[in-house]
Amino acid sequence: MKLKTIEIKKTDYAKLNSRQQERFNYQKASAILADYGFATYKLDDDWKGADFIAQHINLEIYLKVQLKSRLAFDKKYLGKEIYVMFRDDERWYLYPLDELLEIVSKKHNLKNTGSWNRSKDGGGYNFPSLSKEIRRSMAEYEI
Repeated sequence: MKLKTIEIKKTDYAKLNSRQQERFNYQKASAILADYGFATYKLDDDWKGADFIAQHINLEIYLKVQLKSRLAFDKKYLGKEIYVMFRDDERWYLYPLDELLEIVSKKHNLKNTGSWNRSKDGGGYNFPSLSKEIRRSMAEYEI
C-alpha cells in the first residue's frame, strides 16, 4: 500500500480559533505531563471543574486539571482540589489553585478587585502577562 505524501508545516497558533487553540493546548499539556509520568484523559463536561484528569503511572496520583490561557484564579474552582495549567510563551505552569491563590493574594490586591467580587459564586482574576515578581512566585510551578 502506498500512502500519499503530504507536506506538513508547523501550525501558527495565532491563526487558530479559540476551540482549536484549546485542543492545541491540551495536546501540548498532555505531552509535557507525559514527561513526568502522567497520562491525561480529556473530559467533555468540566467534571468537578476539570478539563482533564492527569493520572500518574504510580496509580496513586490523580490531578483534576483546568487548562487556562494565562495565570488565572476563578472562585468557582475554590475548594475543589483543582490544578491549573497554562502556557506563558514557551514556559508551562501547573499549580494548585487554592495554594497559589493564597501566595499571590498576599502580594497583590486581587481579592479586592471588581472582577473578583463580581458575585458570591462567580468572579475571578487573571493576569494577562507575568511580571518578573509573579514569575519568581511561579518558579516552583514551572514544568
